[in-house]
Amino acid sequence: MQTQYITIWDFLLMPIYLVAIYVIAFGFRRKYYPLGHPLRPYFISGLTAKIIGALLIGFIYQYYYGGGDTLNYFHHSLVINSAFTESPDKWFNLLLHIPSEFDGSYSFYTDQMEWYKNTAAPEYFVCKITAFINLFTFNTYLNTSIIFAALSFTGVWALFRAFLIPYPSKVKALAICVLYIPSMTLWGSGIFKDTICVAAIGWLTYCTFRVLILRDISIKNIIIAILCFYSIAIAKKYILIAFLPALALWVTFNYLHKIKSKFLRFTARMILIPLLGGSFIYIANSFPDELGKYSLGKLGETANTTRDWIHSQSSADNQGSAYDLGEIEPSAVGMLKKFPFAVNVTLFRPYVWETHKLIQWLNALEALAFMLLTIKLLLYVGPIKVWRAIADDPNIQFCLVFTLIFAFSVGISSFNFGALSRYRIPCLPFYAITIILIYYKYYPPHANIFSLKTTPMMRPAKKGK
Repeated sequence: MQTQYITIWDFLLMPIYLVAIYVIAFGFRRKYYPLGHPLRPYFISGLTAKIIGALLIGFIYQYYYGGGDTLNYFHHSLVINSAFTESPDKWFNLLLHIPSEFDGSYSFYTDQMEWYKNTAAPEYFVCKITAFINLFTFNTYLNTSIIFAALSFTGVWALFRAFLIPYPSKVKALAICVLYIPSMTLWGSGIFKDTICVAAIGWLTYCTFRVLILRDISIKNIIIAILCFYSIAIAKKYILIAFLPALALWVTFNYLHKIKSKFLRFTARMILIPLLGGSFIYIANSFPDELGKYSLGKLGETANTTRDWIHSQSSADNQGSAYDLGEIEPSAVGMLKKFPFAVNVTLFRPYVWETHKLIQWLNALEALAFMLLTIKLLLYVGPIKVWRAIADDPNIQFCLVFTLIFAFSVGISSFNFGALSRYRIPCLPFYAITIILIYYKYYPPHANIFSLKTTPMMRPAKKGK
């Protein structure tokens, strides 16, 4: 019999927390986005999308799956908070993971928490955050999820604002790319590691842009950036494998872009790209213990092991949610051979004919939308102009580099569409931003890339306009 973590108290208390969050949100919008402000229409709707996503994913895991990661995080948090009635000191020590799992005075609690036994488990990091929030929600799952969603929205909104700084005329298109991607609002809103990482990536991007590119070197931006970097490093280290080289290229190329001489700019790029790439490979190979299965040396072995296990489980359960990239040679050449296939599966699969579950239809339709947008970009703009746009814009380079590295790393190591639907969400807004920035570089602002219709208004904008 499955445990019911969603109770009548969730629904009785929910109006209180919703009112509190929306009072704060409307007050914030009134202060910073008054009537007539271009961002005003998206603030409340973006927050609402995240809250609805958090509630839906909670209902799905409780009533459809009957369990899963989000409920396991919540269970651990209940165990941690149960220590508070015995001793606030015990609660605090469990929250900070101070006592050993073999400490007899804590065994009543630690024996109930599988993730406590692994000091390196990033899952316990989520449990600690959940336990702290639970103190203010009276240990109610749905209300804690709502707060997770609201906190995640702040990071997503920060990412939205970061790209509006260089592209202030593309408000609507950027809002669609960042705030309303379905899987982002569903899998990146509840009690998950993914929710924390999505929020942290948004804030880290925004603060990096402010500090290193706009030179707004404020203590607030630096502290937020450090906290977000730490959160990602604890929750999902492999995100940093993709994010840091893209970030380094972004900052470097933004400064190189200011060099007027094309020859000097080209020469500097030819020197810096191999240097940054070599540094990244060296660092990624120097910390195999910290990166674990996502270190470069273990990625091929991890991929083959995961593939075999997923396929055996899929066959046994008759779920049909596994995918296969073929035998992977655990070498640099072997990885490169699988690069396009891994990126393809992350961004454009499952195909609609590979979908066997109702919930997978969301992922399949979303993947189809990304594929259609990519095809439309290549047909309307053309490969040569696409390449030229990428070469000319450091912001596009940043989004594309992060997308490709991240899509490869999760695509070659997941081998299950269900898991992939969650793992891939950090790169989806960046890929969507890549598409719309390239498209609107050549088309006027009133052209709509999200429309399947071809109209005279969608002719490329003339040079200089």
